[in-house]
Amino acid sequence: MKRPVMTDIPFSPRVRSVPATRLARLGHMGGLATGLAGDLALGAGRALARGERPRLDQLILSPGSVERITDRLSQMRGAAMKLGQLMSMETGDLLPPELSNILARLRAEAHTMPPKQLKTVLEANYGAGFRRLFKGFDTQPLAAASIGQVHRATAADGTALAIKIQYPGVREAIDSDLDNAAALIRWSGMVPAELDLGPLMAEARLQLHEEADYAREGACMARFAALLDGDDRFVVPRYRPDLSPGGALAMSYEPSAPIETLADAPADIRDRAVSALIELCLRELFDFGLMQTDPNFANYRWRPETGQIVLLDFGATREIGDGLAQGHLDLMRAGLARDRDGVLSALEGLGFVRPGLAERHRAAILDMAEMGFAALDGPLDFATDDLPDRMRRRGMEIGSERELWHIPPAETLFLQRKIGGLYLLAARLGATVDFPRLLARWA
Repeated sequence: MKRPVMTDIPFSPRVRSVPATRLARLGHMGGLATGLAGDLALGAGRALARGERPRLDQLILSPGSVERITDRLSQMRGAAMKLGQLMSMETGDLLPPELSNILARLRAEAHTMPPKQLKTVLEANYGAGFRRLFKGFDTQPLAAASIGQVHRATAADGTALAIKIQYPGVREAIDSDLDNAAALIRWSGMVPAELDLGPLMAEARLQLHEEADYAREGACMARFAALLDGDDRFVVPRYRPDLSPGGALAMSYEPSAPIETLADAPADIRDRAVSALIELCLRELFDFGLMQTDPNFANYRWRPETGQIVLLDFGATREIGDGLAQGHLDLMRAGLARDRDGVLSALEGLGFVRPGLAERHRAAILDMAEMGFAALDGPLDFATDDLPDRMRRRGMEIGSERELWHIPPAETLFLQRKIGGLYLLAARLGATVDFPRLLARWA
């Protein structure tokens, strides 16, 4: 049988081996802490020489420290990188701009494995004769993220595949990575002491363990394919369990372009695509009881020749309990009806706000909620509406009140993230969405 083509990855400073053992990963985290300590000492000495009193938060966020943190977490991948991604999306408005920039970069950056390490991982999953399973395998990744990287391949039967390869050691080191990363974050003082990281840590731990379970992800992919069978607006890759050992996930390769290319499409095409994605989110919440919760733009792809949206990455799929769905339904209906008492009751029930807040704090939160729901009274033009800026300004005002610093329960975090991600995508594409028509089914 012809050996598959193994194309070398061209040299790039972003091609770096993943630390594969717990000891190696601990060493990377320890090296980061040591490097930061050196930066702090140097920065403190310079401040004292200028007659200034050094401040820890300013020293830890110096340009050199920022670069050191981003580079090391990006190289480690796995739990440390995922925690940074989650923090950037859940607590960004409460963090210093420099730290927000670090975490935002972690949403988009990850080093890739060099060919030698990739070959070792493939042999560990498929055996020493793995080449017999493929007519071709491109070692140049299509994408890289916190858990693994994706490669194109051709199966022995000629099927075009996309194969997600899990980084070595990532799954086994999830808990220790998270503990070490959280300890470093607390030690550095980068996060306000009043902000409880407990729920965020629990969310990151659960999400990492689920995303590292490729058999679970394959099953979720198959479930979504069945749920969307007959809806020709969407394409879900076909799961290949026969080529999906524990550390690899094989699926059909679905040719498509980045969803951002829709920004250049005619307005009616942009509007239909974004409306379809928002409707899908509502169906996931209220009908399916199952939601793909990662709003990364890379998880949506566009097929211009058919006008279809390709859905990718089902590792962050979550079951939606009846209580969570009903709570959001109550919130939506109360908000659309301008029922402030109903909105407050729903927000408290979902854990978005703590019961017993002072009247002025309740009023501030309800004013912000009313601002958001008012935008849904008619078609919303995401290209021109200034709602994000108004909400951000109001959110910053609320965020200045320490009594209101609060991270919602883990079960609501992922849903909040999904909705916020779709809003950002709609704004990026400049779409107009007819919300009264879209929400009529559930309102």
